[in-house]
Amino acid sequence: MKFQIEKFKIYKSLSHLQGIVDKKNSLPILSNILIEAENNNLTLSSTDMDISIVEKLDCKILEEGSTTINSQIFYDIVRKLDDDAEIEVISNNGNLLTLRASGSRFSLACLPKEDFPIIEQNNEGVNLRINSQVLFKLISKTKFAISNEETRYFLNGLYFNINKENNNSVLTLVGTDGHRLAKFSHNIDQDIDNLSGVIIPKKTIYELTKLLSEIDQDIEIVLSTNKIIFLVGNLIFISKLIDGSFPDYKRVIPENNVNSLEVNREKLLSAVDRVSTISNEKSPVIKFKLLKNIINLNTTNTENSTATEDIQLNYDGDEFEIGFNAKYIMDMVNNLEDQTITIKFKDGSSPIIAQENSNSNLVYVLMPMRV
Repeated sequence: MKFQIEKFKIYKSLSHLQGIVDKKNSLPILSNILIEAENNNLTLSSTDMDISIVEKLDCKILEEGSTTINSQIFYDIVRKLDDDAEIEVISNNGNLLTLRASGSRFSLACLPKEDFPIIEQNNEGVNLRINSQVLFKLISKTKFAISNEETRYFLNGLYFNINKENNNSVLTLVGTDGHRLAKFSHNIDQDIDNLSGVIIPKKTIYELTKLLSEIDQDIEIVLSTNKIIFLVGNLIFISKLIDGSFPDYKRVIPENNVNSLEVNREKLLSAVDRVSTISNEKSPVIKFKLLKNIINLNTTNTENSTATEDIQLNYDGDEFEIGFNAKYIMDMVNNLEDQTITIKFKDGSSPIIAQENSNSNLVYVLMPMRV
């Protein structure tokens, strides 16, 4: 195998593959990427057995062949080369790879292609086309609510489903950890009947977010019962799905929160941040006292230090006190964008809803804490 390629071209591809390589895997081959040179195309592949990426690059193939190389070492070498470097890669027998660029020369041990797992690229399933930036925003606004508790594995990802609503096909993404919930819906152009929801794993979500942030183009999604495939230009991103039942999120979203207020997003965020400075790290509870035309934020820590701040606004609903995790409040408010946001309460012990006036398809729900 022998090929020549510019650094910027292969480096970008290696950065895509690098994120899913399992550096601590007991199987050495899974720390490697597969390199295949054929028909003036360079194909790079990596997998951790749950997620796989296959990307094709145009380059000058001088001799066809294939091998696998340690992903971290290869990535680090390419990263440290000059930005305008022309790279030449040679592997005569598949056991040793030589890389030359700008006077540098590296000889690296390889493992044969035959040891690398076969990546199944079967594209059968439901097909969906969507703009990459639309999907990026749907994911970005919901992924913060994904649970980190491994015992509740069915919450360790985003719920992805399509429903028919008023003759429109609506794609909905939902994340929840049991304390908070984020739901974002988007009308898609295709006519797709109701699709059984699937759970996309957290690692997939975060690696996909990196890819989507780089581009603005239509991508294709192929969804089957046990995997999801994203076709992004010359890159194929394949992921297994979480085998489990996602809770009925519609039952969690309150429908009778009649005490509504509008508040400046930045003012609320800053006030919560200031008051939470003295809150307990393990249980950062902030109390919200709703009074006529005022929200009072206050907290007390275990050393009896206190902090309080008033926010003036228009409010004439019921008066009560309700407590929240300060970090959860800030995560929620940070992911809203309007200058003025709406928060709807029922009482001092029921979940609240936070929304933007400009986007009714984005809904956040937050459970209160005991105060």
